[in-house]
Amino acid sequence: MTVLFVLLVAASGGPLSAQEIVDRSELKVCADPNNLPFSNEKKEGFENKIADLMGTEFGLKVDYTWFPQVIGFVRNTLRTRLCDLVMGTVAGDEIMQTTNPYYFTTYVMFYRSDKGPAAKGPQDPGLASLRLGVVGGTPPADLLTRYDLMAHTKPYALTVDTRYESPTHEMVQDVVDGNIDVGFLWGPIAGYYRKRDNLPLTLMPLKSEPGTARMEYHIAMGVRANEPEWRRRINAAILKRQAEITAILRDYGVPLLNEQGDLANP
Repeated sequence: MTVLFVLLVAASGGPLSAQEIVDRSELKVCADPNNLPFSNEKKEGFENKIADLMGTEFGLKVDYTWFPQVIGFVRNTLRTRLCDLVMGTVAGDEIMQTTNPYYFTTYVMFYRSDKGPAAKGPQDPGLASLRLGVVGGTPPADLLTRYDLMAHTKPYALTVDTRYESPTHEMVQDVVDGNIDVGFLWGPIAGYYRKRDNLPLTLMPLKSEPGTARMEYHIAMGVRANEPEWRRRINAAILKRQAEITAILRDYGVPLLNEQGDLANP
């Protein structure tokens, strides 16, 4: 999954706390420079587009601090005050304060629509004879372990230099090319490649199961702790622009869930 990332006096309301005396002349966003579909230096990701929308709402130019989204991302960006907003993080993230969620999505199981197994989920006995793929260390690996499927599952690297490698794109291409039969991947990534390249793929949302890692996540924006007024403003902007945000997500093929955990209608 991924992250992106302000007015000395509120436009309406009282004075800000001491912690919130921050230069808000620009919307300073922290982002990975090479992490599509989320963000890149060319500003082609959906988090870049949502950041532009937030900048328009605040009447501020969007400026970026680029840093790879690896361990230390928040420590070296948001916490050092090089930037003020993370565009995408799990709601309730413990390492930063989060806003209200602005979308709900999930890990998916995906396969070729024209050649795929039409499996009902990782519990389907038919998967036992198929070639599978999963990014090592991600939640779907828990499901594959539960159903004794790891022995014929190809692992894809979780952490790489994204300037040169894209294991997630490799997995998608392996399914398309028939090198593996079924992939298990973060939904926004699988959905992005399916839509961008018009691929014949079926995406099936994975359901969280007791005793395994969670599959479905509400995604919010991240701010520093002790900046409640800034968080309130971001929440108000999200609420006001939610329809436009959702349209951007759909344009990038992000599978969106309703609150019952089912795919939302387009």
